[in-house]
Amino acid sequence: MSFFTKNKDALFISISAILFFLFAYFLERIAFYRLLFLWLSLFGCFYLIIKSKSLTFSNLIGISILFRLIFIFATPNLSQDFYRFIWDGRMILEGLNPYLSIPQSFIQQGLQPIAETTELYKGMGEMNGSHYTNYPPLNQLCFLIAALFSSKSIFGSIIVLRLLIILADIGILYFGKKLLEKLQLPVKNIFWYALNPFIIIEMTGNLHFEPVMLFFLIWGLHKLYEQKWILAAVLIACSVSVKLIPLLFLPLFYQWFMKQNVSINEEKKLKSYTKKWIPTFEGMIRLISFYTIVLATTIILFLPFYTSELIENYTNSVGLWFGNFEFNASFYYLFREIGYLFRGWNEIAIIGKITPIFTVIFLIILTFLKKNTTIIQLITALLFGLCFYYFMATTVHPWYLATPIILSVFTKYKFPVVWSLVVILSYQAYSNSPWEENLWLVLLEYLIVFSFLIYEIKSSNLKKLII
Repeated sequence: MSFFTKNKDALFISISAILFFLFAYFLERIAFYRLLFLWLSLFGCFYLIIKSKSLTFSNLIGISILFRLIFIFATPNLSQDFYRFIWDGRMILEGLNPYLSIPQSFIQQGLQPIAETTELYKGMGEMNGSHYTNYPPLNQLCFLIAALFSSKSIFGSIIVLRLLIILADIGILYFGKKLLEKLQLPVKNIFWYALNPFIIIEMTGNLHFEPVMLFFLIWGLHKLYEQKWILAAVLIACSVSVKLIPLLFLPLFYQWFMKQNVSINEEKKLKSYTKKWIPTFEGMIRLISFYTIVLATTIILFLPFYTSELIENYTNSVGLWFGNFEFNASFYYLFREIGYLFRGWNEIAIIGKITPIFTVIFLIILTFLKKNTTIIQLITALLFGLCFYYFMATTVHPWYLATPIILSVFTKYKFPVVWSLVVILSYQAYSNSPWEENLWLVLLEYLIVFSFLIYEIKSSNLKKLII
């Protein structure tokens, strides 16, 4: 039986490696049915590998790295964003501020500020090239590193960017395992993230930099658990300076700082994480200090790029995602249809301003009315706060799901993993010329996600009643 099990594991690993290779080097985004077949097959193998009882933690680490290295020489085939990454990095290398200009302006003037200007602009597309960059400073640092090592080769830049993402994922494995051990959770839970085909394809394969953000976030949560909250604040600021999304989490730290942790030694004896209320003034001072460090560190990291135009350009670019773009949305599409019914046209400009208010209200509820006094409860609040934001958003690109997936590793909820499986349905839009979403497939995606989410919530409540 042991021989059979080992050979079965080797078979699934081999099949996965072959499928990843086909995905990386022989797939085009417009070939939706081929994409869907590879995706579903990879998820089937992923589930069987992660459920194997014979594969050790070290085995799974090796497999995780192996699958990522398959993509090392591949050009991303599901996203064009990496062209803008390379553009920004080379702009900085040339001493130019990427926040102050748009690629389109150079093309229109016939200027060549960096190597391969025309190729990069053509690759990123007119929509990306006509807007100011919205990537925060530590993300720009990654782009600069790629430019330093490969300033004249797009292929070379791709390899450098990919290696940075792989290193970030290894860091997530390291600190994720340490945090799981301290929370007395199964350490193999980290592979719901590390071995997830969605993570491997969208992050390593398509060069989205969520892993760098999540590396700092998980490291920061680990330090927060150890009561090293000043270092945690700096690390969370670094996370914000890669992607802005962790800013949403700041209100949810309120209860953590307004209650006093028991010592780690006591916590090990109790095998539970309890807190007691401390004087409001002392707790508030710590909370304000934490927020101040996060915001001050973020501002400091932006300073090298600061000019009078930076804030306007950056906020306008970020604001486009709320008032102009729409893709793979859930409740927003429902609100949009209601707008069509009563007004006769797309109300994105209005809806895009209202839905963030719902998110703020939900975050306030989580902050003050939901118990967030243990690290697991805190991470669960982060998970639901972020997912609610995505449910309300006008645009939900597939790679956004990396954060819910890593957060779910430390909770009892697995609906983000299910979401990472069905989010592939959104890519059907790219098989159409011109680009067009099939809203029936979007509906199917969210019906599956919400059904599984409701199932998990009901199961959780039932367990509480039984206990």
